[in-house]
Amino acid sequence: MIGARDEKKGQEAAALLKKENINAEAIVLDVTNEDTIKAAAQQIDKAFGSLNVLINNAGINVDNGKSPSQLALDELQKTFETNVFGTFAVTKALLPLIKKSSSGRIVNLSSSLGSLTLNSDPESGFFNYIALAYMSSKAAVNALTILFAKELKDFPIKVNSADPGYTATDLTGYVGHPVAEGASIVVHLATLTEDGPTGGFFDKNGIVPW
Repeated sequence: MIGARDEKKGQEAAALLKKENINAEAIVLDVTNEDTIKAAAQQIDKAFGSLNVLINNAGINVDNGKSPSQLALDELQKTFETNVFGTFAVTKALLPLIKKSSSGRIVNLSSSLGSLTLNSDPESGFFNYIALAYMSSKAAVNALTILFAKELKDFPIKVNSADPGYTATDLTGYVGHPVAEGASIVVHLATLTEDGPTGGFFDKNGIVPW
């Protein structure tokens, strides 16, 4: 199932996957709209009765190079509404179905820009990047990852954060490395074996510091 705010774009994405012999279906899902979240959960339950993998991929960046003092309150709120509250709402709504899986996996799309360690280190390449709303929202997503992993430690469910790196998508204006490269860590975490990690933060090179 591919969740998308825009039904047409979702169907187009599903059609591309079908050309590769992947049985994909699109559903309307706006992470800021509780009605669509509930409807999506009901559709998945009706179609499959459980959910093996949830990839929380929705995210926006509205900072536009503004310093923290220049950022408007509603810009911060809008960012958290999608990046944090949306991730939380979707995870909570679908968790009952994930618990029915014999090996549930939750992957939250994060960013090294949400790493407090990297962004407070003058020697880090991220030190001079300023985007309060986006960066703090990804730090909050990492907190969600840690706490859901703790709650679900006695279930066969693994919850991790993934940093796909600077990937050519809508978010970056299609600048960056290919989507397939960015998706590699996401696929890896979505298909972890039973002895794989949970409650961690990873990119294609390994562990990313919190």
